[in-house]
Amino acid sequence: MDTKVGLTLEGRLAGPWVDELNRAWRDVAPRLNERFLSLDLRNLTYSDASGKNLLRTIYHETGAEIVTSSPWSQYLADEIRKSIQAI
Repeated sequence: MDTKVGLTLEGRLAGPWVDELNRAWRDVAPRLNERFLSLDLRNLTYSDASGKNLLRTIYHETGAEIVTSSPWSQYLADEIRKSIQAI
């Protein structure tokens, strides 16, 4: 059995793409069960405030692993993690 479910994000997370990620997340979430979620942000180039808020929500609900490869994606991951620690 797979122990990890991955969501890979590419390009810009803004506008209608935030809604699309939310739909995908709501489809995946009930099926996670005991599996871990991996958020792959390596090819994400931008996120607006609503995209960041959704990523925070997903991280808060799951404690997901966040995969990064660039300074910007690492900054975004750190921002998401720190915002949850402040709660």
